[in-house]
Amino acid sequence: MNLGETVPLGRTTLNVTRLGLGTAPLGGLFSAVSDEAAFRTIDAAWDAGVRFFDTAPLYGHGHSERRLGEALAARPRDSYVLATKVGRLLRPVTGGPVEDRHYKGTPPVAPVFDFSYDGVMASVDESLARLKLDRVDILHIHDPDDHYDAAINGAFRALARLRRENVVGAIGAGMNQWQMLQRFAEAADFDCFLLAGRYTLLDRSAAASLLPLCEKKFISIIAGGVYNSGILADPREGAMFNYEAAPSALVEKAWRLDAICRAYGVPLKAAAIQFPFTHSAVGIVLTGARSQQELRENVAMFETPIAPEVWDALRDPD
Repeated sequence: MNLGETVPLGRTTLNVTRLGLGTAPLGGLFSAVSDEAAFRTIDAAWDAGVRFFDTAPLYGHGHSERRLGEALAARPRDSYVLATKVGRLLRPVTGGPVEDRHYKGTPPVAPVFDFSYDGVMASVDESLARLKLDRVDILHIHDPDDHYDAAINGAFRALARLRRENVVGAIGAGMNQWQMLQRFAEAADFDCFLLAGRYTLLDRSAAASLLPLCEKKFISIIAGGVYNSGILADPREGAMFNYEAAPSALVEKAWRLDAICRAYGVPLKAAAIQFPFTHSAVGIVLTGARSQQELRENVAMFETPIAPEVWDALRDPD
């Protein structure tokens, strides 16, 4: 695939590169990352041609947004597309860094759920300050799993206003499930969804109803979590799936997928990164990286040629 190729985002005028950089790892997901390592990784993405960057207040409790803002500060603002999220406000705590299950090396602030209209407007202002920007291109409602009513009646109203006022170019929702995204698609006017881990080689659960609906309503799908938290990068006992240790049945399925790829001389990682594009509702894939080496490997996997017969063989790994 061609890294420099751009695609339109839904019905907006935004055009984004097909491969984006997800910056949760640069916020210290699972292990701490220094500012310097984060800056080098973002620079490597830029040098490779990546022009789509995704972040959130949650990622490193502000570290990801701050680092991304600093790294992109010298770049022409119209030369890249940046997405961030709302739904968690960062509030100071006493006693030093917060113990977080997923993010390490975080500053002494804690994320607080808030999907209200006022909470979203405050969140955007705070994100813009950390990013050192006056606008963002895409704004997502972030993981409102237990907050549907607040998200649709509060957060969506705020996002729609910000879109009308051109503070944001496109609005969406980012989740690790497809069911609520489908409810959002049916209820309101979204431009895009960040669908994490639910349309991958290993988990294709979004294909039956969400993806066809998004095609019908011109909602672009940004596919994240293509390695399903790591199992498709390194399928072994103890591998992570959806941020937890993968059950044996999923490890065995990942082994079968890996065996098929090996038979065709294709790295499993390459198939995992490119698989979402087998559905026409998907326009963009996000991959995370915490180092220049990981970033360059992701780009190489994205650009690896994969013949149609490989996809035929991977269609039903069971």
